[in-house]
This record gives sequence, structure tokens and C-alpha cells, in this order.
Amino acid sequence: MQMDDEPEDDVEIDDESDVSLKPSDTADPDSIVAAKIPKDIRTKYEVFSYRNAAVILSETRPEEFKEILEALRKFEITTTMIRTAGGNESDIPKILSQSLRPKGWHETTIQGDLLVKKIWKQPIQKKGKPSFEIKETKIVREKYIDGHKIDYIKGKVAFDLEWNSKDQTFDRDLYAFNAFSQTGVIDVGILLTRSASLNPIFKELGPSLNKDGSKEHKKSGKIRMTHEKYGASTTWMGKLLYRLNAGRNGSCPVLAVGITPACISDRGKR
Repeated sequence: MQMDDEPEDDVEIDDESDVSLKPSDTADPDSIVAAKIPKDIRTKYEVFSYRNAAVILSETRPEEFKEILEALRKFEITTTMIRTAGGNESDIPKILSQSLRPKGWHETTIQGDLLVKKIWKQPIQKKGKPSFEIKETKIVREKYIDGHKIDYIKGKVAFDLEWNSKDQTFDRDLYAFNAFSQTGVIDVGILLTRSASLNPIFKELGPSLNKDGSKEHKKSGKIRMTHEKYGASTTWMGKLLYRLNAGRNGSCPVLAVGITPACISDRGKR
């Protein structure tokens, strides 16, 4: 979970070569999502399922799934939160932590050594019928898995939020999901990020704010507008779907959830 890694002042980033605006045929059918994800969640968020993530969550991890749904129902942001620069101390991830930490969702790191065995048949020189002796050597690769971290894990479910990091953060997240999955620590992951439907809202919000409520300025002295913080090369659904469509989650089932304007509690009240 990283926040607000912004481009340099006055640099426009408009590269859409690695953007997907919809899931490919590698994703689960919409009918599966509609059957397994409650309607109120699908109304508040956009939801996409890969490798049967929705089925796994609803059918095999009902307790963890229920707690995630409760956290998503409570999750609300304000226009001030969106406008305010926060870095890693942003109020937005704190909302989820307040819901999930007390229920046992912990930041978790995995480490592991790889033990490789070479086994072969060694011929034994004897008269008569040929015979063999089983031989074995062991090779240990220390720290074969080292330092992969996920912000929220409970049971065999992983959950992470990417609000406004550099889009390469998704590669790190999906790599971690796959590493946790391959080692049997989790069997499904959930990634929450911004929906493209928030972009028009960002353009309506005017200047970005410092934590003290004053208008934020660029190094050039110009006022930074809110929408400039949320560039094309930051973490949003188009960047995530591109990676999921390309299979960068490996064998790990992933549920992709997009934050929409329905999550803004004071929308239209400014």
C-alpha cells in the first residue's frame, strides 16, 4: 500500500500503451461476478474476477469474505481526502485499517529457502543381475523467497489497496500475491484501486491541498490542480486490468475492485 507517488512538476504523462479499459476473455464471466458478489457492492464498486476468485471467496473463504464486504460497505472517502496530499500517511488507507486490523488482518511478510534434491540410481558392480543403489544430494538456495509483503492477510485471503502509487506497484503486488499463493500461504487475493469513473470528479475539485488545508503549489510556483496528482501512470483500474489480462498474477486468483464516485460521501455537497 503506497500513496501519492507523483510525477515531476509540469510533466504530462499520457501513455496508454499499457492500459486495458475492460477485462479480456481470461477474466471470469460477468455472470459469475453477479452471482457471487452482492449487488450493493457491485453498485458501489466495479468488480472483476480472475481465476475464479469470486467463487473461491464466496464458497471457500466465507468468513474472510464477509469481513472484506463489511469493510467495503463502510469505506467512504471525502473530497477533502482526495484533494489533500498525504503520502504514506494519507487518511484513505487508515479507513480500511480501522475496519480490518481489529479483526486480525495483519501485514505479513514471507521468507523461505528452497531445498532441491538430486536423486539418481548408482550402478553397483556385482556378478549376475545388475543392481543399483539410490543416491541423493541436497542443494539449499537460501532466501529463495525473501521479503514479499502484503498489507492485509487473514486465513488464506490477501487484500491490498493501491490508491495513488506509481503503476509499477501493481507488478510488485501481483508478484507477491503469486509468491504467497505458490507457497500455500493464500489461495486468493483482492486488490482495491481507483476506477476510471473517478477521473471526471478529480477535474471538478479544483486545487490540491496541503495537510494544513492551504493550496498546494508546484516547484514552478503554479497551483497544483487535484486531477494532476492522479496521472495516467499511477495506480488505477486500467493499469491493473492490463496486468491481469496479461496473466501477471500467475496462478493466483485475483478479485479486482474499483473505487467509484459512489464511495465519495460528500459528493455534490461542496
